[in-house]
Amino acid sequence: MRILLISPKSPVPIGTKREKAIQFARLSLATVAALFPKDAEIKIINDSIDGINFDEKVDMVGISVITSTAPRAYEIADRFRERGVSVILGGFHTSALPEEAALHADAVVIGEAEGVMHDLLDDFKNGKLKQFYRSIERADLANLPLPRKDLLFGNKYYKEFDMIQTTRGCPFSCDFCSVTKFYGRTYRRRPIKDVIWEIKQSRQRTIRFFVDDNIAGHPKYAKQLFRALIPLRIKWFGQASIIIARDKELLRLAAESGCISLYIGFESLSPDSLKEVGKRVNLLQDYKVGIKKIHDGGIGIIGAFIFGFDSDELGVFEETVDFIDRNQIELASFAILTPLPGTQFHKRMKEQGRIIEDNWSKYTCGEVVFQPKLLTVDQLQSGYYWTRKQVSSFRSIFQRTLHLRKTALLFLPVNLIMRKGVRAHLRDPSVSSIVTRRYFQGSKVTDLVKRRIRELP
Repeated sequence: MRILLISPKSPVPIGTKREKAIQFARLSLATVAALFPKDAEIKIINDSIDGINFDEKVDMVGISVITSTAPRAYEIADRFRERGVSVILGGFHTSALPEEAALHADAVVIGEAEGVMHDLLDDFKNGKLKQFYRSIERADLANLPLPRKDLLFGNKYYKEFDMIQTTRGCPFSCDFCSVTKFYGRTYRRRPIKDVIWEIKQSRQRTIRFFVDDNIAGHPKYAKQLFRALIPLRIKWFGQASIIIARDKELLRLAAESGCISLYIGFESLSPDSLKEVGKRVNLLQDYKVGIKKIHDGGIGIIGAFIFGFDSDELGVFEETVDFIDRNQIELASFAILTPLPGTQFHKRMKEQGRIIEDNWSKYTCGEVVFQPKLLTVDQLQSGYYWTRKQVSSFRSIFQRTLHLRKTALLFLPVNLIMRKGVRAHLRDPSVSSIVTRRYFQGSKVTDLVKRRIRELP
């Protein structure tokens, strides 16, 4: 049996050759690949890097779909189905909108694949694929085969990174996030011995990325994991909530186990915005105090910020840039609040008649697809671009990346690579016509920003 597993091309362009060089592999497809029989011939394709040979002789095509890649995924699926190839669609988007996906597939997997793959493959062999496969129970992480990373590392990805998952699920209820609905609110944990064994299989990798939505979400488990990592002398980074800073022992063990950076979803500096979208957990930790504790432990921070909340006003962009620079957040990522299908935010925006775009390729978290409350669409879009430009300036980069010797050699070059991509994107005619500072000039806005900055946590 010949299988193609495809990650469709993103509508967001990869700006430079160096940006392509640091593309991460998608662990999800390697995880699915491990569920096929050992004698299956499997190839994993990243459409953004590899391209697709539609004439290749294959028996089955599996496509992982997120909302922004759905149009391309459906195009790929239709072309293979025209040749009589069976196509299976799965992922966050198809799980939220299975009826839509079914128009372009022979079968749609709803939710995690582990619980349905056995039946799906049996049905495929018998020529009796069902339209939908929905797992009744969540996967037991103690009995999962190792992801087929051998199908990734021979590819054109940045080969220094290894991707590892230790938990699934998130107890928080952020209404813009699709993770909870897909993976559930309960933390499911892999046996630590399995995690350690997996890490030892790829000692040639320089840095490990734990893809968990919150590596420290179950503190007792996280402490056990970090203690087990210490003898391995690895370097790693992962995602965590800012409240990790409240647990001194947990933070110390993270640093001792080789943590060089944590990806932290600050989302907003406004308590009203955090309450609005259900991220009240962030209110439990003063941001500045938490950042200092993490930095004092020798751990860098990748900060994530979202614009477009109902309480966001014009000053939010300058406030955020100032906060990032003053707190020396080594790397920052930005998103425009996006009503992804299946989320409470999408339901709310639809009920309020505020969704203004139904082209899924626009749902990149970098384009405005709903009507903001206190900002115009142009102000939100322009402010997003303006913020990315400011944070990619040499002044900002050097100010933020050189204060921690332990992480400077990682974050300085990454910021410079990202700067090239941002600047290339902003030079695009369709973008440059939007980028302007006119929304952020004038004494009224400046005075507002100064007042807000003094009030920041």
